[in-house]
Amino acid sequence: MAAITAALVKDLREKTGAGMMDCKKALTENDGDIEQAVDWLRKKGLAAAAKKSGRIAAEGLVGVASAPLKAAVVEVNAETDFVARNETFQHFVASVAEIALTVGGDLDAINAAPFPGESRTVAEQLTHLVATIGENMTIRRAAVLSVTEGAVATYVHQPLKPGLGKIGVLAAVQAPGELDALITLGRQVGMHVAAAKPEALDIDAVDPAALERERAILVDQARQSGKPDAIIEKMVEGRIRKYYEEVVLLEQVWVHDGESRVRAVAKKAGVTLTGFVRYALGEGIEKPKDDFAAEVAATAGV
Repeated sequence: MAAITAALVKDLREKTGAGMMDCKKALTENDGDIEQAVDWLRKKGLAAAAKKSGRIAAEGLVGVASAPLKAAVVEVNAETDFVARNETFQHFVASVAEIALTVGGDLDAINAAPFPGESRTVAEQLTHLVATIGENMTIRRAAVLSVTEGAVATYVHQPLKPGLGKIGVLAAVQAPGELDALITLGRQVGMHVAAAKPEALDIDAVDPAALERERAILVDQARQSGKPDAIIEKMVEGRIRKYYEEVVLLEQVWVHDGESRVRAVAKKAGVTLTGFVRYALGEGIEKPKDDFAAEVAATAGV
């Protein structure tokens, strides 16, 4: 009998999208012949995911989970919004968020973790789900925040179910004090982040490349005024301050009162905001534009 190597299992898994153990069994049953193993998996319905892996998955759900001193947020994508209302899919997303709490935000670690209640890993359970539901699905990203004292609050905008929706936020509030009050403040910060879409926690955390792009644009705009360089420099610095107020959480105007700065709100409450994560479903995924006429033509063989 041919040796079933790890490389052979990996190759079959890449070809079919089936789980690692299923691939190993298929190769064992077919004496290491990879093409026969592919057919074996297809007959068992375990390679169905491979046919769907090229489809763009930009729908799905964002899920959050929390524990003392930490919280996790994950995004799991599917092809249609209909799947987001499937209870099995919802259970999968909620479970992945809970798993992230334990193993962290690394996707390889999440995929390799055992899925609760099943004799499969998370990755294998996802492949099974794809074959069962009939849509391409991916675990796109995950993040975990923690504090040494205080709370990491979670907020889901317009949740489909508790902890599941299309926008999920984590807000880390570092402080001693009454836990319920810290969680309440953290949720308010989460609501602010969901609405205001900050890109960085503080000025030092602003992406240097993004800042330089912004500065170059502002310098070009200011030079069109024809003013001296010294004046242009002051104009640019003023506009950079305005830029910070738009993209930096602590510099933004608190959405709950429309006048305070977030840093002033945190200072008054005696807390330190140490981090945030905002996931909006499908952001950054290029969705195909539907062309009904082209679809009909393709179906008709035109």
